[in-house]
Amino acid sequence: MGIRIPSDFRPPRWLSNPHLQTLWPTLTRRIALPPRRCERLTTPDGDFLELDWCGHRGPLVLILHGLAGSSRSHYVLGLQWALLRQGWRSVALNFRGCGRQPNRTARCYHSGETEDLDWVYHHLCRLEPRTPIAAVGYSLGGNVLLKWLGERGDDLELFAACAVSVPLLLSRCADAMDRGFARLYRNRLLSELKAYMNAKIRHLEELGLADEAEKLKALGDLSRIRSFREYDDRVIAKLYAFRDAEDYYRRCSSRQFLGHIRTPTLLIQSRDDPFMYPDVIPSPEETAPAVRLEITSRGGHVGFIGASDRGIVYWLEHRIPRFLRRQATLI
Repeated sequence: MGIRIPSDFRPPRWLSNPHLQTLWPTLTRRIALPPRRCERLTTPDGDFLELDWCGHRGPLVLILHGLAGSSRSHYVLGLQWALLRQGWRSVALNFRGCGRQPNRTARCYHSGETEDLDWVYHHLCRLEPRTPIAAVGYSLGGNVLLKWLGERGDDLELFAACAVSVPLLLSRCADAMDRGFARLYRNRLLSELKAYMNAKIRHLEELGLADEAEKLKALGDLSRIRSFREYDDRVIAKLYAFRDAEDYYRRCSSRQFLGHIRTPTLLIQSRDDPFMYPDVIPSPEETAPAVRLEITSRGGHVGFIGASDRGIVYWLEHRIPRFLRRQATLI
């Protein structure tokens, strides 16, 4: 059984609304790129992945972004800066097609696609066999991370992991995005996903990869899709051989994998997350002893913005490094 731990996160009174917490960084934060170098890896199926490295010494943290995000997402950059300041290194994985240019196959990414993560992890282990490695995932990236941790169990040598604002029950989260103000997030994300698919088709055709482009064209006109459930049924299920959206949700929701995790893992969730219902949050009885549940009443979706005498504080950029430092001392 996992452990429920108290949280010291407190939002300022004027910023306690879940939508303000969620939108504030996107609308107001301008964060410079840390010093990074890009590594482009050719995958076993002839495609490629982009990794953005930051730092030159210390333990290494692999970072996974959320849906329609990338290594340039504000929460990724903020964590890379925070880790750099404490003398650690980080490497941000861009899921397929989320890097500087579209990838070369019809394959993209989804909430349960752990094959690329596993391949990158083993690449890092071969590259630096003596370096302590941890992993952090946000939202969709957190679901991928937790599912992978549960699948691999004792086979991993990570010293720690952290997942934030995870859609632990994909079906419930898809339903939550169809209610009230959350529909604005849904519509924006769906618009970005449709644009991504159209750009990918054009890119594949420009590369002369007609067979790969046809796989995407066979999905039909996506312009009328109005919900994640419909998108996942029309796109994800067909591209990845799930029976339908419900089959995808059932097999890829990470909550069912929490009892099999052996890596020391911190799961940070907010009860007011507008991307999901509170009942997606598991009880300690559902989780393995290695899992720590830090559940806050406020925080929104990948928000967790606090305040101090100096102004706004991006709490995750303090909490995650603190947890990782603590676990590093136990190696």
